Amino acid sequence: MPIKFIPIFSITPQITRALLRIEAVKQAFVDLPINPAVLQVLRETAKLTTTHYSTQIEGNRLSQEEVVRVVQQSAHLPGRERDEREVKGYYAALDELEKLAARQVPITERIIQTFHALVMSDGRTQVKPSAYRDGQNVIRDSRTRQIVYMPPEAKDVSPLMKALVAWLDENQELPYPLKAGIAHYQFATIHPYYDGNGRTARLLTTLILHQGGYDLKGIYSLEEYYARHLPAYYEALDVGPSHNYYLGRAEADITQWLTFFCDGMAQAFENVRRRATEAASSGGTDTAAALRQLDVRQRKILDLFLEYELVTAKQIGAVFGFQPRTCSELCRKWVRAGFLVVVDPSRKARKYALAQKYRILLD
Repeated sequence: MPIKFIPIFSITPQITRALLRIEAVKQAFVDLPINPAVLQVLRETAKLTTTHYSTQIEGNRLSQEEVVRVVQQSAHLPGRERDEREVKGYYAALDELEKLAARQVPITERIIQTFHALVMSDGRTQVKPSAYRDGQNVIRDSRTRQIVYMPPEAKDVSPLMKALVAWLDENQELPYPLKAGIAHYQFATIHPYYDGNGRTARLLTTLILHQGGYDLKGIYSLEEYYARHLPAYYEALDVGPSHNYYLGRAEADITQWLTFFCDGMAQAFENVRRRATEAASSGGTDTAAALRQLDVRQRKILDLFLEYELVTAKQIGAVFGFQPRTCSELCRKWVRAGFLVVVDPSRKARKYALAQKYRILLD
């Protein structure tokens, strides 16, 4: 009989208040006019911050400045080869996450397994999805070596992961912050790999939030909040009467974890709102009207026009991971809408420019 995942939790007044705070920031971001050049810098900073803190939680020794050097300058730090691989792998996984979020691809086991493969790679983009662990794994206290948590046996990992993915698909009406928090908890509970579980759990959480529209233009980092409140992060995840999965963890009430998760998300959102508001005021408010006319994909393509005066359908498709036919149709749609202008009509090498009315957004 297939396993069915049914999380146990209560929506307390504290969780409700946190959800309202999160929603307020999300709505405030809809029309926040940020100059695309500034936005690009903020996005890259958020990716580097996320990479730093998510790997730091797992013991990575690189400072934030060293992470920047490794990712942007391909710097080599003698004696820190493993740390370098972890940083490059996580950054590559974030790139993949952005593409999946833009395409609104339903979450599958293969996507989760690909995230893990990228996390465990050295930054390569072509990886084979990771198979789940084939043996028992235990989490020990790094100092005392005592068992902190004993996850389910290997034979139960695949059924539990299938149940988690099915639950994500079946619960479309649940608020996305709760959905993401529950998925984070359950992935950590299943612990489907020998290593890389925490990083993969946080990537899965972020993908769910982005797909639900809780991406804040891609400029926030929940990982920073976790890292700065690490004891509370682990304490909130540690629920149930026993360290053994089969002795209560599966039936545990996770309200404590969801309270921590939603409070942290609200704080992270409010912090990034303050930074984004400052950036918006420095970027000029005359772009607000033009920005409001653009959808999410069009706003993202503005980044491409910061690098190139003319672009092709193939370049646009690469941003979202679209097939050639989809790319061409999207470009035709944008030409009809007055967002793009055909510069070179050649069928094989057709090029597009940004319509003049939107060039102000790049200044």
